[in-house]
Amino acid sequence: MTRPTSRDVAHAAGVSQATVSLVLGGKWRGRVSERTAGLVRDTADRLGYRPNLAARNLRLGSTRTALLVVPALTNEFFARVYTGAARIAAEHGFGVVLYPSPDGTGPARDPFASARAALDGVIASSMAADALDAIGGAELPLVMLDSDPTGEGAAAHVNLAIADGMNQVVHHLTGLGHRRILHLASAVDTWTFDVRARALRAALTPDCTLTTVRAPLSVQAARAAMETALAAPTDPAPPPTAVICDDDILAAGTCKAARRLGLRVPEDLSVTGFDDLALATAVEPELTTVHLPAEQVGEHGMSALLTVLEGGTWTAPDLPVHLVVRGSTAPPPPP
Repeated sequence: MTRPTSRDVAHAAGVSQATVSLVLGGKWRGRVSERTAGLVRDTADRLGYRPNLAARNLRLGSTRTALLVVPALTNEFFARVYTGAARIAAEHGFGVVLYPSPDGTGPARDPFASARAALDGVIASSMAADALDAIGGAELPLVMLDSDPTGEGAAAHVNLAIADGMNQVVHHLTGLGHRRILHLASAVDTWTFDVRARALRAALTPDCTLTTVRAPLSVQAARAAMETALAAPTDPAPPPTAVICDDDILAAGTCKAARRLGLRVPEDLSVTGFDDLALATAVEPELTTVHLPAEQVGEHGMSALLTVLEGGTWTAPDLPVHLVVRGSTAPPPPP
């Protein structure tokens, strides 16, 4: 039988996970009404909820260990995030334990099932947020990376200027003369990809047309999706002259699809990515993409957690991003 989580208690009681954490942690007085506190306790008892005591009873200095929750270790971006977090942690006598999700996006098994490891706090990517229930995330100080800043439950957020990055992509392409745009969007349903889609729509001028195609985050899936989209013979509309991809992996798949269809990049089709992974300079032509300072994300995530553990408030602005123009973009072909 699955052990009920704090999220289950919050859902059943009709309150936020933060409220559950406050009540069950004994920190609700003056912040939550007695009626709500009683409701949470009764609901927890009814569901048989038991907090993760190995995590809940910790205090700063007990283990000096933080958990970094990421969707996959095979993704270069999150490897860089870990590098940044570990650097700041080492400067303060902390260690960082990695907790990847087995399928790359969803929840992982409880990492404390065999060894009831103790932690001082959690840093989590929004792409791996579902894994937090397995570790009793509501019982520990939580810093969310690349996530909705209005969301509840986190003590701090560390975000990138994602919308600005997409604005830079659009202005670059429209400045080259592109008006028929295809957006190859990630099929992963997270805040960061929603921001990219909204920013793209908002930045386009009225004389632009936009088509959206979604694909899982793999080169193969992107190639298949783009072969279908670019080779649609029944579509009377003119084909796109530029493809804006949600990340570099999707952009690599797009370049493969274009080559298979006999299209030249960038002469026939411009392609842009997002992240500026090593892959961006491994493809030919090299990829125009938005550089995301992944190591700084990790550094700020660990710094934010340390600030929270010391009783402070994290107030740093979003990390700036910038477009790196390379060989995969050019003016559109003549009519």
